[in-house]
Amino acid sequence: MPSFKIDTSTAVVFVATAPTPKLKNKRTGEIAVDSETGANMMTVGLLISDEGEGNLYQVSVPETGVPEGLTPGMPVSVVGLKARDWENTFNGETRHGIAFRAASVVAV
Repeated sequence: MPSFKIDTSTAVVFVATAPTPKLKNKRTGEIAVDSETGANMMTVGLLISDEGEGNLYQVSVPETGVPEGLTPGMPVSVVGLKARDWENTFNGETRHGIAFRAASVVAV
């Protein structure tokens, strides 16, 4: 599925929620793994504000791209942010949305 780059060069970005392990399976607690590097994946809530509009995004980031000590309210920059649409069927119910992924989050 194609992904699209998101330009955050003019945006102000803050940590909204601290990084947590991204679960592949909520029932078993299995943590998602980056298929390219094998690193565990983390989810970080980011508030991205640009051109007078702010939005909260849950962004998946490899654990190697998440520095220690990220806390809510901390200004950061996000490297390699991409979006892709997804659609899955769970128990006969079709769900869809947009997934966000970044190479890293950097404290500024």
